[in-house]
Amino acid sequence: MSREAQDDQIFKALADARRRAMLDLLKAAPRTTGDLCEHFAASLDRCTVMQHLGVLERAGLVIAVREGRKRWNYLNAAPFKEIHDRWISPYAAEAVTLLTRLKKDLEED
Repeated sequence: MSREAQDDQIFKALADARRRAMLDLLKAAPRTTGDLCEHFAASLDRCTVMQHLGVLERAGLVIAVREGRKRWNYLNAAPFKEIHDRWISPYAAEAVTLLTRLKKDLEED
């Protein structure tokens, strides 16, 4: 899969608030699929939770490991670093440069 296609999958996965909430939970610690289903029981059925996890897995943001009857879901932080390095850092650096220049200009007046 091309880098662009992978980025598209990551951004698609992050576009849904429920998937971001799942990632927030996994950031704290790995969870079983059952744990995630319990957490979202008030708003999502098991099938929907599994669909969201599938989107996150295809994007490479979640790694699922079977241990007996349990399916553990782990956050994979590597794609976030790649997105940061490719998309966020260059834009942030330019913004900091502009703010520094603005501050300097204002102080000279």
